Parts: sequence; structure tokens; C-alpha cells
Amino acid sequence: MTATTFTPAYFNELSVGTLPAHMGIVITAIGERTLSAHFEVAPHLLAPNGYLHAGSVVTLADTACGYGCIAKLPAGAANFTTVELKSNHLGTAREGVVVCTATLVHGGRTTQVWDAVVSDQASGKTIALFRCTQMILYPK
Repeated sequence: MTATTFTPAYFNELSVGTLPAHMGIVITAIGERTLSAHFEVAPHLLAPNGYLHAGSVVTLADTACGYGCIAKLPAGAANFTTVELKSNHLGTAREGVVVCTATLVHGGRTTQVWDAVVSDQASGKTIALFRCTQMILYPK
């Protein structure tokens, strides 16, 4: 695949039938070192306390970083797997749209490191900061 293959439409189609689609995650933009996504807050994304479930936030950030990694795989790489992730939750949401921008921090031959910022679209308030490391996989 070429870099031009990796469009928001490509990743949204790739999501069909998987967790990102079930959650309503939509990829909205792909840049040179970034990928942006969002979801609309819905009841199935909330914890029993009525606030956005931390797992929903992590899934949005991990999806953005993972799809960004796919778009930036080095020549000869076949795929990737996440080997570490961390999130700091600074806020929450009960309604509206939650947005995420993932940024490639390190694009090596064997690993990539991505940072993501998850925020409330209406207020701009940061909900979480996220970092993950992906191991690049090569065919045997």
C-alpha cells in the first residue's frame, strides 16, 4: 500500500465490524505525522456513574495512534502491535463530541512512539494525555 491509500475513508472502512466502529469512532484527518479522530458521547461509552468511561477514552486514543502507525509503517514492515500504553485522565465528558489528535513522536524501524491528546470539542478542555509504543512487525 502507498501512503495515498491511507485516507480517513480507508480507516473508517477498516473499522467496520470492529470495536472502533461499535464505539462510533470516526477518523477525520491524516497529516504528515498526525491522525485525528472523534466520537459522539453516547450511553454505551459511559461508566455506571454517568461519566465517560476511561476505557472509551483509551480506545479512542489507541485507535488514533494505531491507525497512525499503520499509515507510517517503514518500508518492508507488515504490521505492528502495541507493547506499552499510558494515559493520564484530566477530565471527562457527559455529552457532546470527544476529539483526539495523535502525533508521531518517534518513527523508527523497530518501534514507533505516539502521543495523543483527547479533548472535549466544545470547550477545548483536555480530557486525557496518552502515549503508546508500538513494535513494528516484519514478515518472516
